[in-house]
Amino acid sequence: MFKRRRYAGAALAALLTAFTALAAAPAGARDDGGPPPAVHPGLRPHLAAHYDFEHPVADSPSREQDQGFSGTDIDLVNGGAQMRTADGAHRGSRTSVQVKQVNPDAAGNDDWKAGVYGPSGVPSLNAFNSVKGTTVMGWFKMTGQNPSPNTNTANPSDLFNAIGLAGVLSGDSDGHAVRALLELINVNGELRLVALGRRIDGASSQTFAASQDWRTLLPPDEWVFLAATFDFNTGAMALYRNGEPLDGFYALSGDPWDLAGPGPHRTSDTDPRGIKIGGSFPQDTREQNPCNCRMDDLMFLDHAVDGDLIRGQYRLVTTKE
Repeated sequence: MFKRRRYAGAALAALLTAFTALAAAPAGARDDGGPPPAVHPGLRPHLAAHYDFEHPVADSPSREQDQGFSGTDIDLVNGGAQMRTADGAHRGSRTSVQVKQVNPDAAGNDDWKAGVYGPSGVPSLNAFNSVKGTTVMGWFKMTGQNPSPNTNTANPSDLFNAIGLAGVLSGDSDGHAVRALLELINVNGELRLVALGRRIDGASSQTFAASQDWRTLLPPDEWVFLAATFDFNTGAMALYRNGEPLDGFYALSGDPWDLAGPGPHRTSDTDPRGIKIGGSFPQDTREQNPCNCRMDDLMFLDHAVDGDLIRGQYRLVTTKE
């Protein structure tokens, strides 16, 4: 209870600070004279972590500063500061992050990816501890071959069966297992855009897969705004593209999240072991499911927000004033 009060207070403080800053500054102002990082006011109370890749940590350019209320800075793994790319996803953005497979012909740990990992959990991510809902959203742009050659097998023709986008790790994760993830993965023999969630550490995940061909949803060299929502209390999941819901289906029948008993239902009472972006194992112990792509304005929320807010966020940064 103390933890939840502490983070509810942090969320309220973040919201009050944001509105104070907006009142004090001219519309569209930022310290360097550019437009502010645009976040819909309805998202701010739930915005636990937010990365726009325009805020390197002071004296540590290979790390990115969290713009959410949790203060969870992440590492730009292997590529460091050169992963920041002058290719903003929308009119309020100047830079994004490039993630990629570096050497498709050999096993190693040199892929460009991002995230943070703590083997006993990341305390600053406590907002995702015993939570009823989560949302993962951001901008994505395919920039190379996807999926990538599988460097963990001896067969040079093997490809990874997934393309990692962004997600929150579970409380017992080795760097791969997740609590809430947006990715592309093989479902019934076909690669699909999915929301993949796990309510209980070590138990079954559930996958909600988009019906439409992923290559249509994520065409090469085009910025696309994606969101995945996870309602751990009801079992409902959803996917959105450019603010609009996507048709889809659940990969598993039955009750993989064990929701049959009395609620309310929450995730495990554990702090996530981190965040992974552009592939698994943010601690850089293994290459898995790299994405040859760029990402911008990644947001991790401690609530399954509704479609109106997701649409509002998309329109906020794409509609001309």
